[in-house]
Amino acid sequence: MIASLQMYARPELEQAHRRFWSLISAQLIQKGIAAPNQLSLDKEEMQVWNDPELVFSQTCGMPYRKFLHNKVQLVGTPIYDIGIFPEGYYCSYFVVRKDDSRCSLINYCDAVFVFNEENSQSGFAAPLYHLNKLGLIFSNRVQSFSHRQSASMVAGGKADICAIDALSWKLIKTYDTFSSNLRVLTATEPVTPGLPYITSRENDPQLVFSAVENAIWSLQSSDRTSLNIRGIVKIPEEKYLLVPNPE
Repeated sequence: MIASLQMYARPELEQAHRRFWSLISAQLIQKGIAAPNQLSLDKEEMQVWNDPELVFSQTCGMPYRKFLHNKVQLVGTPIYDIGIFPEGYYCSYFVVRKDDSRCSLINYCDAVFVFNEENSQSGFAAPLYHLNKLGLIFSNRVQSFSHRQSASMVAGGKADICAIDALSWKLIKTYDTFSSNLRVLTATEPVTPGLPYITSRENDPQLVFSAVENAIWSLQSSDRTSLNIRGIVKIPEEKYLLVPNPE
């Protein structure tokens, strides 16, 4: 058995995530679904998502539609306290240095665009699709491997612009002092389904949904605030699969 919550993992949130999982696992066991006591913190994400004994995890929309949708079951999508978006949906923010005077995306076409992963919806697919609709392209690209590192590279002058999902940006502003050197230039449209919870094809996704829903409401208020979570919603699989991949 394996479970993970690595998508928004940060040292500051580790204990809150552990307590969240403790509540979820207790609910799962109560419903007859075996669950590990502890979250997996050291395995690579794709390895976890493809594990036949996957009990619970959160993935990104792009790997879900490209690699996972026919291997796992969609449980639901967390509702985060990140702004006035449709429940379960989010956007990506284009983030630049605060002292950079450029005021439009077209001014950054020759700049260094840093992205976290090529299979990231918020850091790669969504911004490139947004640019494509505007007839723009960022060809000077550098990979950072995490949203936090992307933001840090922009703040430190190693890159000029990045795209960060709404929750990651909120966490960066909360915990990272370098965020004071950054500002939001613009945002993608909030039409992307959020990062979904998944389980193996052997489990009943409705029971897992119910377990997560109960766990969210059982969280102490400080943990709910720290994790910025306020519920879970069902978004149909086809909504994820219809999101375009970057060309």
